[in-house]
Amino acid sequence: MNIPSPHEGEGGTQPVRVGRVGGYSKRTLNRAKSLRRELSDAEKMLWRLLRSRQLRGAKFRRQQPIGPFIADFVCQQHWLIVEADGGQHAESIIDDRRTAFVESKGYRVLRFWNNDIFENEEGVLTSILNALQAPLPNPSPAEGGRGLTCDPAHPVPPPPCGGGKADPRESGGWQGEGLNGAING
Repeated sequence: MNIPSPHEGEGGTQPVRVGRVGGYSKRTLNRAKSLRRELSDAEKMLWRLLRSRQLRGAKFRRQQPIGPFIADFVCQQHWLIVEADGGQHAESIIDDRRTAFVESKGYRVLRFWNNDIFENEEGVLTSILNALQAPLPNPSPAEGGRGLTCDPAHPVPPPPCGGGKADPRESGGWQGEGLNGAING
């Protein structure tokens, strides 16, 4: 006896398969699609820097669902999320919940204030490159391991630990060798 599939929308908040993507609710997928069309100016600038495997060949996706949340930019290969935060994100409880959730899944989160993205592009890129070079946790948190721990002796930036926002004014500005050879290499 063949039992027909339920009609779309039936079954509560069960994940549905739309196109090639599975495991997310239709609402989450539609929201991600909408956010990709409506990037903020800071997100557009970051996407220009991250797209097309420009940073050491790392593939980033924009407005990517992870569980019930949507991350601004995700590099699955390096378990790295990059977020562009405007003033509405200051002390946001929702951001804290989202960060805790994605970190529990094994992701590392880098957050940058929009003004840092606009005014300190090289410092932002240096932080992202450093995070891409950092070793992944072993064993992977997604496989039941503990995941990353922050070393308090490691200067901030880069990369910020625990999903916090690094403020270059508090650390004496961005330090580093620059990006020679780091982009596309």
